Amino acid sequence: MVFNPVQKQFNDFSKKARKINRNFNLNIVYSIMDLTSGYPYWLIKSGLPANYPKLESNLKTDVLIIGGGISGALSAWHLCEAGIECTVVDGRTIGLGSTSASTSLLQYELDTSLSVLSRIIGNKKATRAYNLCYSAIDKLIAISKKLQFTEIEKRHSLYFAAQEKDTKLLELEYKARSNAGLKVDLLNKRDIKKEYGFSAPAAILSSQGATTNAYMFTHALLQQGLKKGLSVFDRTKITSKKYSNTGITLHTEQGHIIRAKKVINATGYEVTEFLNKNIIELKSTYALISENMQSPTPPWKDGTMLWNTADPYLYIRITSDNRIIVGGRDEDFYDPAARDKLIKRKTKLLAKDFSKLFPSINMIPEYSWIGTFGSTKDSLPYIGGYNKTPNTYYSLGFGGNGIVFSLIAAEIICDMIKGKKNENAELFSFDR
Repeated sequence: MVFNPVQKQFNDFSKKARKINRNFNLNIVYSIMDLTSGYPYWLIKSGLPANYPKLESNLKTDVLIIGGGISGALSAWHLCEAGIECTVVDGRTIGLGSTSASTSLLQYELDTSLSVLSRIIGNKKATRAYNLCYSAIDKLIAISKKLQFTEIEKRHSLYFAAQEKDTKLLELEYKARSNAGLKVDLLNKRDIKKEYGFSAPAAILSSQGATTNAYMFTHALLQQGLKKGLSVFDRTKITSKKYSNTGITLHTEQGHIIRAKKVINATGYEVTEFLNKNIIELKSTYALISENMQSPTPPWKDGTMLWNTADPYLYIRITSDNRIIVGGRDEDFYDPAARDKLIKRKTKLLAKDFSKLFPSINMIPEYSWIGTFGSTKDSLPYIGGYNKTPNTYYSLGFGGNGIVFSLIAAEIICDMIKGKKNENAELFSFDR
């Protein structure tokens, strides 16, 4: 039999999709889910940089954004820029959901490779998805410059083979990306060792990538929004919603009523009460951050973001204060207590994963944490309206590049609210 790595990955993908269907054949309702545990570095570093009030009265607004993480903040930014009145509410303190646990890598690559995604949804759609994510990174950097937010840095990204058998897969992926007009280089084992100091059979080098601090980026977006008339309320949990053709009436846990013409739901993995089909599989990912590396220069070339072809994949980045973040070792999300018991073991395993690549680097973990994320069957987000909830839009940036998806969602939903057709909406719709 001829080995076809794309066919194998496609078959693995199909098995995964069937597993998701089996495991999520229920209409599950989440309130405020336990999304994080441990000591997310961004919280330790930045604390609570801003205070937002709790909603203490009834409220009317043109657009209500539910969720004050990076997805909600980017939606608020775009609406404020368009001159649309909007309000953000969050059941938690702002930024303390999945955003605080994000390792904040900005990548255009989806969790499903372009060569495989092309076989699932067609080459034209797959290429468009990759190019949208590619350009979204530049847009995020442009927004950060407007905000004078400095915790974002352009980075190269190196996608390397975890095993020798993955070399052919990378070669096919390199060809697919090149044909899509993406700027990439294919490196061999000698190139990787010479340039980056570790051993791997092959790798794809991309110049388009960035790292940031999603937690502080969120606050920067909201603080700028406040100057343009945005209202932000945290510790304000929505307990019920009533939909109509003219708007939505929402009730809070404190008994207050919010009336909105439109609603954007940007609470991510907690939004499943409206689903009558199974669109996500919840996972928990583990991460550690090292002590400061002392040296003023990154321990490998250009501080390039590193990730590999393993499943689940390992990912590594450098922070602005020269610490190393290592993440991966994902597990199915089923119980927060069981998930949390694994953190010490996972931290040791991640440290071991890093030391296998860089045995000469003395990387000492200082903090570790867990974050919950969701994946979809095609690795694409769900963005836009849903027929059972009129006047409501969803920004569900599932997958490994949720921040990039959040930017795309903000653009699409802003256009929809303005009554403007967005040519990319169909690609991420619930009807796809």
